[in-house]
Amino acid sequence: MLEDDPNGNTETIKSNVSPRWGPQHKGAQELANLYSPGKRAQEIICVYTCIALMVVNFVFILRHFHLDRVSIAFLAAFCGIITADFGSGIVHWAADTWGSVELPILGKNFLRPFREHHIDPTSITRHDFIETNGDNFMVAIPILGVLFYNFLTKTPENIQQDFGWISYLFLCSIFVAMTNQFILMTYTSLLLDPQMVTYVCALPKWVLFLQNSHIILPRRHHRIHHVAPHETYFCITTGWLNWPLEKLKFWSSMEVAIEYLTGCKPRDDDLKWAKK
Repeated sequence: MLEDDPNGNTETIKSNVSPRWGPQHKGAQELANLYSPGKRAQEIICVYTCIALMVVNFVFILRHFHLDRVSIAFLAAFCGIITADFGSGIVHWAADTWGSVELPILGKNFLRPFREHHIDPTSITRHDFIETNGDNFMVAIPILGVLFYNFLTKTPENIQQDFGWISYLFLCSIFVAMTNQFILMTYTSLLLDPQMVTYVCALPKWVLFLQNSHIILPRRHHRIHHVAPHETYFCITTGWLNWPLEKLKFWSSMEVAIEYLTGCKPRDDDLKWAKK
């Protein structure tokens, strides 16, 4: 069994046996076909709007930046990364664990990619920049929009007074927006051949450096999440919080509480698609 294949899916597959996951899996194909033109339009609008706000806010930050603010910028970056990592875990856990693809609006548009990713993990390597990042860029838009409004309406003195908070929100939004791109980097080396038998590994050196330095999510770290039933290590921006949250039994405690209060079983919809 290969290191990046914890469920043994790349072992020799007999022609008369359906693949356990991958692009040939029936559930994966059905989920991929639910990607609609309306969803594509939403992602395009979100990506271009978010990038425009990123650029404009960055220009404003440079205009108001002073060298004595370097320490604040570094602290803001650290706090922004931690917040984005925790936020990615909350969203990832909620979308992986609860709800159904059949839910109106939310299901096909926002839960569908999570179901598809579990039964075809390398599908993200076949998505373009828009499809990969559209939803994350959408989440960052309100934060960047508030910052842009503040830059337009506040005095330079007030901006300097709030510079630490502004830097934190800006850097947090950047890491939130780029989370799926970081995930894509963990999969670019996992390109399966048409028979899903072998891996072809070719990670760029700079990506390996970022992964080995744990600046972005390491591939070995993320594979823990992809061991069925996908019930741990949900933080996917950097993965810094995965170990402490696991030690605190944060996710499992939340699931026990929600199941007790609602009667809903965690990952019930996920299992349904995996069985197709």
